[in-house]
Amino acid sequence: MAFPTVVSADAAAALIPDGAIVTVSSSSGLGCPDAVLAAIGRRFDAEGHPRNLTTLHPIAAGDMWGIKGVDHIAKPGLLARILGGSYPSGPSSAEPPAIWKMVTGNQIPAYNVPTGILFDMHREAAAKRPGVLTKVGMDTFVDPAREGCAMNAKAAEEAIVKRVTFDGEDWLYFKAIVPDVAIIRATTADERGNLSYEHEGGYLGPLDQALAVRNNGGIVIAQVKRLAKSGTLKPHNVMVPGVLVDAIVVAPDQMQTTQTQYDAAISGEVFRTLSSFELPEFNPAKVIARRVAQELRYGNAVNIGFGISANVPRVLIEEGRHGDVTWVIEQGAVGGVPLLDFQFGCASNAEAIVPSPYQFTYFQGGGFDVSLLSFLQIDANGSVNVSKLGVRPHVTAGAGGFVDITARAKRIVFSGYFTAAAGLAIEEKELKIAREGKIMKLVKEVEHVSFSGQRAVAQGQDITYITERCVLRLTPKGIEVTEIAPGVDLERDILAQAEFPLIVSDNLKVMDANLFDPAPIGLDIGGGRA
Repeated sequence: MAFPTVVSADAAAALIPDGAIVTVSSSSGLGCPDAVLAAIGRRFDAEGHPRNLTTLHPIAAGDMWGIKGVDHIAKPGLLARILGGSYPSGPSSAEPPAIWKMVTGNQIPAYNVPTGILFDMHREAAAKRPGVLTKVGMDTFVDPAREGCAMNAKAAEEAIVKRVTFDGEDWLYFKAIVPDVAIIRATTADERGNLSYEHEGGYLGPLDQALAVRNNGGIVIAQVKRLAKSGTLKPHNVMVPGVLVDAIVVAPDQMQTTQTQYDAAISGEVFRTLSSFELPEFNPAKVIARRVAQELRYGNAVNIGFGISANVPRVLIEEGRHGDVTWVIEQGAVGGVPLLDFQFGCASNAEAIVPSPYQFTYFQGGGFDVSLLSFLQIDANGSVNVSKLGVRPHVTAGAGGFVDITARAKRIVFSGYFTAAAGLAIEEKELKIAREGKIMKLVKEVEHVSFSGQRAVAQGQDITYITERCVLRLTPKGIEVTEIAPGVDLERDILAQAEFPLIVSDNLKVMDANLFDPAPIGLDIGGGRA
């Protein structure tokens, strides 16, 4: 191979042949090679090429807030098939992204594949092994006994996963998909194509994606912010070596992540003071986050997801307990303070940032202590839906790494409101329900099984569900109410608001009244502090 060349985004787009399998490194806006994706869309509009692409997105490409990502190429004729860990999402009131219109319109086969499994598929393709054997996703929408990752009818016709027996055990088998083109991103490329990530909020998976393409004779395109002279990058800072790169596209205005041009604290170049982090306002969501925090123990390694639980790190800051646990998130940050909203997936003050594929190996094997996640629905078996809801699925984005994380987690704490859109208030350390929610979230059967309660019971996983009005635990006999909020009526506000019978604990307790007061609660998770 020759040394990589610097080309325009349009010239890079011209390198992609019709019918190619293209893997794209991105996590929503984080690390998204948006300039190259935009150029592919422009070329198709002008020339009708490239046509019939299959694209792989281990986490997600783009968002609805300024970084279009996959929407640049979500065009009939250009895109023929897509496999994604998740997809661009947005509020229910917004116009769905173009990719969602293609998915829900059944225009192309579309699959929601757990992020860790997609990374595993790249690793297997790079080593020229046949595919991935895994138990991740069994008895969920990933399992061919359910949807087999299919998001629409066209995908259901083209299975990508099957159940097999190996060494006397049942496994899910994903055949490796060999990509022809990788589109990745970095901060800096030197003259020999070595890539460093000093301004990035995470590495994500570009090395694995580039290896899968290079080892199979394909083309690796790297979008970067700037160029550097050969020999000026420190070898320890190079994540992707130049021997894996074919073309370099310079996009000096590339955004660091969604709604963020550049923040040195996101890339770990500076550390923020704890006082600079905004604390959550006092409301029912904060009550839930505080009760979730009470589930933690000093020294825990804690995975954290989007939603109410994302505020738990700030609860610990307010309580003077920052640093007592170590946060680990799927984009690769270890430690520090996970960020919120448009910067979700990044962390400030991280202790380490590891490549996402390795983080998912950690998650899939259950090496961490507890995971804090959200729920959209819970059913009678304890199963949870986070990945599909009603007629506007683009609001949920898909499961991302949720299935990988929950497959073998020792403990999981799910959090959310007991019903949707209830009128809630807090008065004198009591919860007041002025108006019950319009939609029940504890349902007989979830719309989409993102987490299998039956499998959790069989594996002995410790599962808790925390809401504003009660705490629930999963038992072999069903879901048990163990705590209720002060001011809440057990029969009217809890048992009557579930579509299935709940078990009431013989030792039913009232939730700590301090949770319902604006003052700090004196959080005690051990570790010798008062």
